[in-house]
Amino acid sequence: MSLPELPPLGLYIHLPWCERKCPYCDFNSHERENLPEQAYVEALLRDLENDLPLAQGRSVRTLFIGGGTPSLFSAGAIRTLLQGIAARLPLAEDLEATLEANPGSAEAARFAGYREAGINRLSLGIQSFGNHQLRALGRIHDSDQAHAAILAAREAGFARLNLDLMHGLPGQTEADALADLRQALDYNSGHLSWYQLTIEQNTVFHKHPPLLPVEDALADIQDAGEGLLQAAKLENYEVSAWALPGHACRHNRNYWTFGDYLGIGAGAHGKISHPDGRIQRYAKKRQPEAYLSATGGEHRARQDWLEQEALPGEYLLNALRLREGFLLADYRARTGLDRDSLQPALDTMLARGLLAENPDTGNIRATPLGRRFLDSVIAEFL
Repeated sequence: MSLPELPPLGLYIHLPWCERKCPYCDFNSHERENLPEQAYVEALLRDLENDLPLAQGRSVRTLFIGGGTPSLFSAGAIRTLLQGIAARLPLAEDLEATLEANPGSAEAARFAGYREAGINRLSLGIQSFGNHQLRALGRIHDSDQAHAAILAAREAGFARLNLDLMHGLPGQTEADALADLRQALDYNSGHLSWYQLTIEQNTVFHKHPPLLPVEDALADIQDAGEGLLQAAKLENYEVSAWALPGHACRHNRNYWTFGDYLGIGAGAHGKISHPDGRIQRYAKKRQPEAYLSATGGEHRARQDWLEQEALPGEYLLNALRLREGFLLADYRARTGLDRDSLQPALDTMLARGLLAENPDTGNIRATPLGRRFLDSVIAEFL
């Protein structure tokens, strides 16, 4: 089994610190006041140097700095980081470079510096415009700061801007959720991430569950919200992502189409394909202190090679999140496998009306019913 060509390559960079960890967050984030900016940037570049052979001659097409709260880092630190990356890896001329940011006033003051450093796409963690909901979520910004941050991002020159919103929040009504959406749509940002709050293990909310809207109310919010977004001409190109033409997140699309990505930073994950068809996944050390002190090739905590039997499930876990689904030709190009490897689950899902297939184009996608039960559909292939 071999691949006709290697997939596109992205780069994910994890900055693990927050001013305060939110009670719903299960990401690898840690509270800290004085950030070791210089030491961490140096550690990131050491980490990247060890991963350079995995690029296999490819240029980086997309770059995403997530966290944590990356906007706690100064513009100077981000500039040094991007310059160090460019000195070690070829970057595509049309590189998409995204940075996640919080709407706090201190962070917003750095937006112009990030743009000058080379960041060309900003993702703002608004979550809600309602102060009551923001307090319930443990967010440190308020509604006024959320609005001010969006304006600051525009003034800084960010033509590509994502607003991150949640619904199904503690005490939230349908009117509250729709008010959040309307306010976000008023900014015409081009991209919205709109998703339901879920209670994850190892979070404060899991230990002390808040009172959330009931299932019927959640369904009403989802239906009404989708109506608003569709009326605004945004395309629901992925489960929780809505965008105007030309504004879809290319970095995330690379994940969902089973592209490759290097991962650097505490707890970062990477996925790399090899010409012989083998696919490698790895993760870096989670604890920032252990990551900072790592030398040589010690940043990596684990590495796995995907078994051939796992490839169909791994591919569909990503590709079926896209409304457009996937082409069997792309499935073969990314996995080296053919349609038979999806059986018998594929025929079962087609018969139940959860998946649809176009025999002329080889396109397979989730139906509207399948999207409602997407986790169950994907589980059939795992």
